Amino acid sequence: MPRGRSASYDDQRELILERAARLFARQGYPATSMNQVAEACNLSKATLYHYYKDKRSLLISIAETHVSKLAALVAEEEASTQTDEERLRRFIYRIVEEYAGAQDAHRVLTDDVRFLEEQDRERVLDKEREVVAGFARAVAALRPGTPSDDLAKPLTMLLFGMINWMFTWMKPGGQLDHASIAPVVADLFLGGIGAVKAPPARAKKKPKPAA
Repeated sequence: MPRGRSASYDDQRELILERAARLFARQGYPATSMNQVAEACNLSKATLYHYYKDKRSLLISIAETHVSKLAALVAEEEASTQTDEERLRRFIYRIVEEYAGAQDAHRVLTDDVRFLEEQDRERVLDKEREVVAGFARAVAALRPGTPSDDLAKPLTMLLFGMINWMFTWMKPGGQLDHASIAPVVADLFLGGIGAVKAPPARAKKKPKPAA
């Protein structure tokens, strides 16, 4: 009977995906080699190939893992008991929270899925469509008396337009973080600019004393 994979095997795979996503995000998928990924992971190239057979399989895994997490959180919130507005606010908060810890993977999903073969690309895009459809249902629920296919999809895409590109302008350690910007997005989308409340000021980190 074959032995199951150890926890360290899965941990190593996650580390490889994280480091590969960072490289793809910073220098582009075409410009990144498996040698560079192996070096970033402190692995030999032979060991890297033990986990992933080629660079394309790395890209597939990064994109699928990221978008599957987004689809799972949408399904989880849809199954919960809350008001329509609370559900949409939770959608926004949770997807922004997920992006906060996966900015490299999100950039790869945004920029590099085009390099996948059609079958793999469509599988990833189908998962993305699940996420958009879940948001669109939440948006439609807040538009009583209108057809479900009326403006729900365009409004959803406008909402994603606010969320999806945060990684291009939000800086680590800046005045706003992902946790504080999520309710701002929800207020703006649901109530307009006059409904936006200023988030609480972030405490500045004290500099470490010199050694």
